[in-house]
Amino acid sequence: MSLSIHTTVLPHDDPDASLAFYRDTLGFEVRSDFGEGAMRWITVGPADQPDVTILLAPPAADPGVTDDERRTILEMMAKGTYGWILLATDDLDGTFERVQASNAEVIQEPMQQPYGMRDCAFRDPAGNQIRIRELA
Repeated sequence: MSLSIHTTVLPHDDPDASLAFYRDTLGFEVRSDFGEGAMRWITVGPADQPDVTILLAPPAADPGVTDDERRTILEMMAKGTYGWILLATDDLDGTFERVQASNAEVIQEPMQQPYGMRDCAFRDPAGNQIRIRELA
């Protein structure tokens, strides 16, 4: 059996702000943008990795989610504890400067971690944690 990672999902609460962050700040290409208003499903990804996609989706849009669960999801998003992703770059300092210049919320400046990785972290407009590690 052969499996590959195709799509990962991150919630958004402002599709235009999320689109601007992933497209303009991170430099991802927009692959699709469906829906209207806050109910938009947007796919983005690195131009040189056409088989890897991030789906930016309205939180708790599934009709099976209860009102209590929906409130919990929104509370977790507000705290930045609901969604996160780990990206990688060969130029961590340059990437950090570019993202920081966009006024994204800095969680952690570039630093060497005790487990061997050098990384930094930001929050996207929806509060998702975006960790960026340096490729060795």
